[in-house]
Parts: sequence; C-alpha cells; structure tokens
Amino acid sequence: MDRRSGLVGRERELRRLTGLADAGGALQVVGEPGAGKSALLASLPESLSGHVVVGVESEQDLPYAGLHQVLHPFLDLSALADVRRSALEVVFGLAAGAVPPVHLVGLAALDVLSAAGAVVLVDDAHWLDSASLDVLGFVARRLTGAVLVVASRSVVFDGVPTLALEPLGSSDAAALLSSVAPSLTPERRSRVLAEAAGNPLALVELPFGGHSLEETFAARLAALPGEVRAALLDAALGGPPCVEPAAVEARLVDRDGAFRHPTIRSAVERTASASERRDAHLRLAASASEPDRRAWHLAGAVDGVDETVALLLEETADRALRRGGAAAAVRALERAASLGDTAERARRLLRAAELAAEAGRRDDVERILLDARALDLTTRDQALVTWLPSAFDDGVGEGAAGPGELVGLAEAVVADGDVELGLRIFWSVAMRCFWVEPGAEVRNRIAAVARRLPIDPGDPRMLAMLAYVCPAEQGDAVVTGLRATGTADPATLRLLGSAALQAGAFEDSVRLSTAAQRGFRAQGRYGLLARALAVEAWSRTRLGDLAAAEPAAREAAELATETSQPYMRGLAAAVLAEIAALRGDHDDAAHHAAEAERIGLAAGARPVLATVQLARCLSALGQGKYADAFAAVLRVHDPADPAYQLALRRYVLPELVEAAVRSGNADAARKIVDELDAATSSPALASGLRYARALLAEDEALYEAALQAKSSPWERARTQLAFGAWLRRQRQAAKARPHLKAADEAFEAFGAKDWAERAKDELRASGESRIGTGELTEHELTIARMAADGLTNKEIGERLHLSHRTVSTHLHRIFPKLGVTARTELDDALMTYADTVT
Repeated sequence: MDRRSGLVGRERELRRLTGLADAGGALQVVGEPGAGKSALLASLPESLSGHVVVGVESEQDLPYAGLHQVLHPFLDLSALADVRRSALEVVFGLAAGAVPPVHLVGLAALDVLSAAGAVVLVDDAHWLDSASLDVLGFVARRLTGAVLVVASRSVVFDGVPTLALEPLGSSDAAALLSSVAPSLTPERRSRVLAEAAGNPLALVELPFGGHSLEETFAARLAALPGEVRAALLDAALGGPPCVEPAAVEARLVDRDGAFRHPTIRSAVERTASASERRDAHLRLAASASEPDRRAWHLAGAVDGVDETVALLLEETADRALRRGGAAAAVRALERAASLGDTAERARRLLRAAELAAEAGRRDDVERILLDARALDLTTRDQALVTWLPSAFDDGVGEGAAGPGELVGLAEAVVADGDVELGLRIFWSVAMRCFWVEPGAEVRNRIAAVARRLPIDPGDPRMLAMLAYVCPAEQGDAVVTGLRATGTADPATLRLLGSAALQAGAFEDSVRLSTAAQRGFRAQGRYGLLARALAVEAWSRTRLGDLAAAEPAAREAAELATETSQPYMRGLAAAVLAEIAALRGDHDDAAHHAAEAERIGLAAGARPVLATVQLARCLSALGQGKYADAFAAVLRVHDPADPAYQLALRRYVLPELVEAAVRSGNADAARKIVDELDAATSSPALASGLRYARALLAEDEALYEAALQAKSSPWERARTQLAFGAWLRRQRQAAKARPHLKAADEAFEAFGAKDWAERAKDELRASGESRIGTGELTEHELTIARMAADGLTNKEIGERLHLSHRTVSTHLHRIFPKLGVTARTELDDALMTYADTVT
C-alpha cells in the first residue's frame, strides 16, 4: 500500500504511535488483513524509524527465530550477566546447556533492548513462533527506555496497550479511493466502495482488479510466466526474495523482492496447486543449509507415509527442546506422527502431549489426546491419557481425573516399573487433595499408597505430598522433617514452604518460601515464583505481618495472571481481601473477596473459598457484626460447604471462637475445638487451641498459659486483647491495662485499625485516660534495645520473626515516644526511660 495513501483516516492512530518516541514502552496494533497496519508502521516519523521485523509463516516452527530477528542488530552477549547471556546462547543454538525458562530469556531480551534504547517494529507478529511471542509478551509488559510496536491480525499479548484499526468511515474511504483511482466511473466507484467495506488495502487494489483481494491477486498471478510464479511461491514458503521484474510490474513485490503486503504472500500459497507446492518444498529442502528447515520442507513435500522424514522431524523436535522451543517440538512430533509408521504413532503423539502439558498448552493436549485415544495403547500410554488432563490448574477443572482414580493409576505405573511417572502422577494426587476434598477414605488410601512408594520418607517431595494429603495425621512428621532438611534448591525450598503452610508452621513457611524466591527470580521461573509468593503472603498474613504480606500477594496475583494460573490468582486475591479486612478497609476487602470467590467457585477451589470466608469473617469482626462473622467462618468447618478445607480450617480457630462467643454460639464452637483438640507440633494449631480454650473457658490460668507459650507477635497481641478485656470485665482494671496497652500498640504497628480501636475502647472502659502517651510496650522496648545494641532492622526481624518493614514501623512509633530522631540516641534515651517507669 502506498505510504501516503495508508495514512488516510489514520491520523489519530499515527499520533498515538508517535507518542511512543518520548514515552517509550510497547504497543500492539491490531486489525484485519489490509486494515493498514503495515502502511501505518511504514509512515512513522524519523524518531520511530527503527529495526523492522516481519513475521513469516514458514518460520513458525523454528523456536526463537522471531526473537533472533528482533534482537540481532543490538545483540552484544558480552554485556549481559552470565546467567542471562547463557539463556540467549542456548535458545539461539550458540551453546549447549540447560533449557532456560521463558521468563529468564525475557529478562535477557529486556536487557538487550533497554541498553540499546532500541526501536523495534514487528509486522505480522501472528506468524512469529510461539516461543518468541511468549518472550516478547513478557518484554512488552515491562519495557521502558525503548520502543516495541507489534502489528498483528488479533491481540497477541495480554496486558499490553492495544491500538485497534477499525474499517475506515465512509468519508475517509471515499477520500482514499479518490487518491489512488480518481478516474473511476461513478458506477465502478460505488461498487469498489461497497466491496472494500472500509478496508484500506481493498480500496487501493480493487480499482485495478477483480471483486475481492483474493481474486485480484490471483488474476495477477495467473498472468505471470510459470517460472515467475515458481519464484514467488519459493519466496512465500520461506525461500529467497523474488526479484523478477514481472512480479514487480504486477505490483506483487517491491524492487527488493519483498511482498508488498502479507495478504499477497498468503494468496501466492493458496493459489498454488498441490504439485506446485510439493515441488517448491523439494527445491527449498535441497538448498536448505539448516537441518530443521530441510526437515520441514521435506515434510511439506510428502504425500502419504514417509518414516524417514518422520525421523528427521523427531530430530527437529529434539533440537527444539534443547533450545526451549516446546511448542515447536510439539508441532514437529505431531507432524511426525501423521507421516510415520503406524506403530510409532502413539509414542509420538503421547510424547507431544506430555511436552504440551509441561508447556501449559491445554488446547494442544486435548487435541492430541483425542487422536491418541483411538489407538492401541500400552498400560503406560493409558496412564498418560488419563493423567495429562490433570496437569493443568493442579487438576482442578473439568476433564481431570479424580484423586481416587489417579492414585490407582500411580500405583499401577510404579508396579509396571516406571517410578518417575508414578511419582509425577502421585504429586498430582497430592495437589488435588489441597484444592478439592476427596474424603477421608480416599485420603487414607492415598496415604497407604504413599508409604509403599520407593522414596525416602524424608525426601522433600514426600514431606510435601504427606502435608497435602494428611495434614492432621502427618503434621508432626512434616514439621520435624522440614526443619531437618537443608537445601539451597529453590524448587525444593518451595515444596518445603508449601508443606510448612499445610502443617501450620507459618514462620518456617515464610522462611522457606522467601528463600525459594531468590532462586526463582535469578532463573526467571515466574510460574513457580507466583506460587512461592502466594504461600509467603498467606503465611505472613496469618502472622499479622501485613506490611510484607501485601506486596507479596500483589506480585503473586500479577505473576499468576501472566503465567495462566487462575487459582493461584484467586488465592492471592483472597489474601488481599484478608489483609484489607484486618486493616479495616472493608470496601477493598469485599472487592477482593468477590474476585477471589468468582475464581474459586468456577471449579470449587477450596483454599481460595476458605480464605474468602476468613476475610469476610475478619471484616465482620472489625465492624462488630459478630453473627455474620460466625456464619462466614463456620463455612470453613462444614464438610458439606465448598469453603471447607481440611488443613486451613485448623488455623482459623481464633476467629471462629471469637465470633462464636460474641454471637452466642459458644457451644457450636466448643464442639469444633474439641474435635481438633490434640497434642500437636503444628505451631498455628497449638496456638489457636490455647487461645480458643482460654476464650471458651474464661479462665485466667489458661490466658496466662497462652501468653507464656511461644507465639507470633500477632497471636500474642490478640491474646492480650482478649485477656485484658476479660480482666476488665472481672473488675481487675489495673491488671487489664498493661495487656490492653500492649495490644493497642501492637495492632497500631500492624496497621490493624479496627483491632487497635477495640483495644483503645477497652482501655477507656478500664479507666485509662492517657491513651496514646509515650509509654513503650514490652514488644517495643525489646525492639528499641536491639536497635540500641546496633542490630539492623533485618537482624531484629530475624530474631523476632518479623519483616524488616514491620520493624521499621515499630521504630517509627518508638522514636517520638523516646524523643529521639536517630538510632545513636537510643541508648541514652532508654536509660532515661527506665528511670521514669521504675
């Protein structure tokens, strides 16, 4: 399309694109074929005249071919950090090594483009290979200081600003037609306008051809000599540009041999006969220097069965995998299955399905398994066909086998000698037990099978599986085992962090999950990073460390969306609802809870729904709506309710009992406490039981015992509030005030304003008139002394099991109470303070 004519009716769109020159960032331009995407890119001002890349359909099966086109003018591998340099070397086939995760490749690409201040324009992005699209999508969502404009027929990147090119309006269409064909008769002009329907390319080409673009280009092709058509077909299939003068004169290619529009390339392929396409592929295979291009061209020339070409495609799949091109490997294996011997068909299809599952390509798995089910399958093959649909969303969703069916499958596969596959299936079983409720009988059966698996009981995988399957019965073993395991591997640390959450060891869960994140960030494994962040956020919130929990939950939600993990997104949203409820932001809590509930209800994801009810309970407690609070949290304990979750119900006892006591439902809560009352090494359950017993019995000795036992600062503050309120009601105001003051100060530091206000109300009722004076709580005094001794916020946090942010918040409150502005003044101020309170 002529550069100037391509601008007619697109001035607003051009202004938006031009704005990127100053701001930087990424934009995707979408529109139907001929909408003017290519013309718009060609019309950009000098400030956006950058490196142009055009996607080619014939390169869709070559992993990272598109990314290499994008980066090669700016590529200086020596300037990259080692791990990122290695990632690009592997995916570009420059070096052997472990396949890097797509997000690590994305970080490397981001470094390259940002360092160069690059301007990259990608046309026909829908034809780029899948691996390149994944990386460029990651880059586009984060790009600053450089420009990436991507044109495609439909949206290719989620979360990236989009400029949609609609058909031209009637006046703009008429103006464009007049500029290219001013001499048309009125009748011909009306017909072209009607047939073009606002499509700029059609308006430019139809005046000189048939009734449609396809007919117009086909007519021009048919008029060319056979050797010119052959050269054009070679170019369309990925061969050298066609520089034949006849093709230039026919307005099919420019003087450099490039097709004038992607639609022309497609028309060349569609109008060629089967024999012409076969001959072209054979010519291109004979001249190909790269084995993968040769294999695909030979495949394009096959008519029937050819095991030799099928084997070449398997080798192509292997090479693609070594470079991280799972999608390309899947396509190669599928094509090999269709071309090769029938005896090899099931093996190739199921290998393709496994790779598609590992790459998160659900549609590919379903399509491939549909073909595989019609074949004669071995025991292992049948197991894969049954298990692979459970590989998505931790097996939560339609079409996934249930835990009972899967555990039998795992046992059969192990008995058949394939221990690794058996363990992979068994891990799916364990994860299903977290998200759904299979019932006691199935859980017991799973545990019995687990004990027969050929794996060390102390293996992190076994600890995590037992934590998911039998959180109550195996909790003590899990807590003991996870503290005895020493490892630096992030994947293992994540498993242990998850196991710790299931067992109610929240401080261990935070420690292990944050340790795992360092490795995941370095490796670019953002899918697993989202999970580690969600576990950290859930555990920190239960510990009251809201300042650190919120950013972890928000990042978990963002990454879960980016890595297509809807239930982890739901869990993160539910945690954000819980945080908002504790802070007294009840509208935010309701908003996040509604989002999480929509996700959780879609497939009955119980941890999401349980956390939603916990958040609603906390919000209701903060507003004094005790009956509503009890109704919400009771759902977590009702086996018939979708919010019931076997592990998490054990860690919401304080909320249950408080809501029950204040709403007149103490007897109902007492039955649940009695059911869960047992000797346990689960820190959260043990602490919750101590609190629940004290509240239900209204016994001073039990309150004292709860305060003397090891607990988190949040649990201690909650106990102090309850104890102080009880003492005040027993007319022991003087004894109540220290507990209520400590609770007030702690809740203020946590940012839990409703809870702090309740503590203040109780203080006022106790006769305290100096609320908010400069007296330090015991907790603040401890922090102040540590700071005076020279400990950093991080070191204080590690000793007291707080985040450095929470320590900073405490010190922010401590300094004005002591009348100091710097840590160096703390020592003298504490000596003076000690004199005033003694």
